[in-house]
Parts: sequence; C-alpha cells; structure tokens
Amino acid sequence: MKKLLLWLTALLAAVGLGILAPGPASAASYCSLEWGSLAKTSPGMSTASVTNVRTGQQPCFDRLVVDLNGPATGYTVRYVPEIIQDPTGFTIPVYGKARLQVVVNAPSYDQNGNVTYNPAAKAELSNVAGYQTFRQVVYAGSFEGATSIGLGVRARLPFRAFTIDGPGSGSRLIVDVAHSW
Repeated sequence: MKKLLLWLTALLAAVGLGILAPGPASAASYCSLEWGSLAKTSPGMSTASVTNVRTGQQPCFDRLVVDLNGPATGYTVRYVPEIIQDPTGFTIPVYGKARLQVVVNAPSYDQNGNVTYNPAAKAELSNVAGYQTFRQVVYAGSFEGATSIGLGVRARLPFRAFTIDGPGSGSRLIVDVAHSW
C-alpha cells in the first residue's frame, strides 16, 4: 500500500511540475488538410481538349473534376470577386459567398474547331444540391485555348488543385475545396 501511495505521489508531483504534462495542441488543420486559399497555378498550354466536368463529395472536401482527352499541362484556380464569361466579359451570377474561377489551359474544342464539351445547362454543370461546400458550378466559356468554369462555394475555404493522368491517354484537373478551415 505504501508503494502504491508513493508512486501516486510521485506521479502527481511529476504532473504538477510539468514533467508529464501533455504536449502542445497540434497545429494540424481540419481533417489533416493543410491547404490554403491563395491561387494555385501550373503554367503551360495543353494540346488536349476539355470533354466533361463533374463533381463529387468526400468526407472532408467537395471535389470538381475536369476531364481532358489528353495530357493536362496548365491551369489557374483562384478566388475572384465575380465570375467573368469568356470572351464577352459579362459577369455570371453564382450562388455562394465566395467564387473560385477555374481556368484550364485547354479549349472545349479540337484543333478543327469541333466542340468537345458543350454543356446543356451552362448555369448548372453539375447538380451540387446537398453538398457541404459547393453551391453552383457554371460554364464561363472557352476562348483562345482556355476553358473557364465558375465554382460558387459556401465561404472562402482552403482548396488544392492538381492534375492526374488517366483514364487511358486522358487526364483530369482536380479541384478540392475543404468543408472547413
């Protein structure tokens, strides 16, 4: 009994002196995502064309996918005050408190001018009802070798952008927007 009491006293003294105190709180962000909200850019023009735009939900983020029929080499994704339509310069209204302009350095037409992506509903490329972060996905045009997509989001949240190969000889631009900071 004396040994147990002695050990308990030593343990309480160690905690009181800070020897066995818990470490500092982790600086890791929500879901271990360490993204920011500044522009993401990859230079270069693609010889591929945009063929589809789709969305999906993940436990920690909502995802936008732009499919291309060849290698993706360049893009710019950034928060903007408003989504601008190419080439007219008109503002496109978008639901949400923040807007991401997604520009893929690839046209929505092939080298002969044939359309490779022509959405039926330019104001709603994908139904995002019930998504935690996305509010609306709009087609903002394709001009001079670049295709623009507007993404309305709940708030200015962290995001990432990257390309991956496949399926086949195609590729994809991925834009993930976190559900929270």
